[in-house]
Amino acid sequence: MSAERFPTETDEEREAALDAASRAVRLGRLVVLPTDTVYGVGADAFDPEAVTRLLAAKGRGREMPPPVLVGTKGTLEALATRVPAYVAPLVERFWPGALTVVCHQQPSLQWDLGETRGTVAVRMPDHAVARALLDRTGPLAVSSANLSGRPAALDAEAATEMLGEAVAVVVDAGASPGGVPSTIVDATTDRPRLLRLGAIPVADLDAALADLGLTVEVEPASAPEPTDSEPTDSEGEREEAGPADA
Repeated sequence: MSAERFPTETDEEREAALDAASRAVRLGRLVVLPTDTVYGVGADAFDPEAVTRLLAAKGRGREMPPPVLVGTKGTLEALATRVPAYVAPLVERFWPGALTVVCHQQPSLQWDLGETRGTVAVRMPDHAVARALLDRTGPLAVSSANLSGRPAALDAEAATEMLGEAVAVVVDAGASPGGVPSTIVDATTDRPRLLRLGAIPVADLDAALADLGLTVEVEPASAPEPTDSEPTDSEGEREEAGPADA
């Protein structure tokens, strides 16, 4: 069955799109949604079968678990534990926005995102439609809306062409305003470590951390990669997000 595509140009269209997408998520189906970086394909983060379908739709395995998008900053506290103090200024400065933070996940969470090794990659997107959907659904497991090995979708048409047979609803909010993947920071240690350089430069991260006397540790493996080449989807030592994950 092909996906049903919903425009969001008017208030009525947007409401219909959000209703359809949130209903699909509740039923365990996959949805395509816009973000401020690239289009994403999402599923209920707390529905293991839906997450499995997401990975299968992209052609990914459990060793490449998807990040989680949230609608509010406070949701991070519900998903993560042992969060270092330096995360607060990063979240305050860059959320909503193109910063993904990898933290230790709450051990009590009843979910299965794949082989996360006890961590979760979390981001709050700077896109009104995406956050409106997240307000209705709660946290979504979201990966870039593309087949592994192909470029990330920058509009709904490209996402539908690649994933239309696997998803129930496509929320069409026009061309992606960003097109550059998020910057990923590992926050599981005493000092922040760059896992992927994306839309937010290291200098901006360091400026946000200046009052704490910290800088982000940068390794050669964190250099920018070609857009969503996804040969391995590796992020340094982690595999939470592919080179152009939303």
